[in-house]
Amino acid sequence: MRKKERAAEAVRLLEQYYPQAFCSLQYTDPFQLLIATRLSAQCTDARVNLVTPALFAAYPTAEKMANAPIESVEEYIKTCGLYKTKAKDLVGIGKMLCEKFGGRVPDTIEELTLLPGVGRKTANLVCGDIYGKPAVVTDTHFIRLCNRLGLVTTRDPYKVEMEMKKLLPPEKSSDFCHRSVVFGREICTARKANCDICPLTDICPKKLG
Repeated sequence: MRKKERAAEAVRLLEQYYPQAFCSLQYTDPFQLLIATRLSAQCTDARVNLVTPALFAAYPTAEKMANAPIESVEEYIKTCGLYKTKAKDLVGIGKMLCEKFGGRVPDTIEELTLLPGVGRKTANLVCGDIYGKPAVVTDTHFIRLCNRLGLVTTRDPYKVEMEMKKLLPPEKSSDFCHRSVVFGREICTARKANCDICPLTDICPKKLG
């Protein structure tokens, strides 16, 4: 089975196994998703979801965040890890959104990655979930799955993104990334590949376990 065929079959099988594809971060608008995703670096989505309601109540818009005292933002996000760097980035994101983009979250990878602390992973998530564009979010679970399926042979996020863009159907790439996260947490974990319950075992060249 060629890589492109294997990728298409993985998409189909995970669609069946996880009919709903969604981001586990909780948000109500593009700004909130952008901020929540920045907070999720080296932190669980569950922890971020505990922190963001109070943060967004205090600073619900780019303008409010731009004018927030960094020390105040730090207090809201202290349990997220690397909170001093993240607080500085959040205020910086608010300022740049207001100064360069009229308060609106941009819809391209190139523009999003101009924002403080925003890399391609965050930019792809926003482009896919908010603007419905083809996106490949190279989360650790996604990278692990692609390697175990023999679709890539690198753990470099940028290289994985570029290679998987060639293999995945563009209209399904974003949802496949979301499904891969759940799959990586529940079945094909970093600690153990639970091949006995895996829906992808027939197309997995390694069949780890």
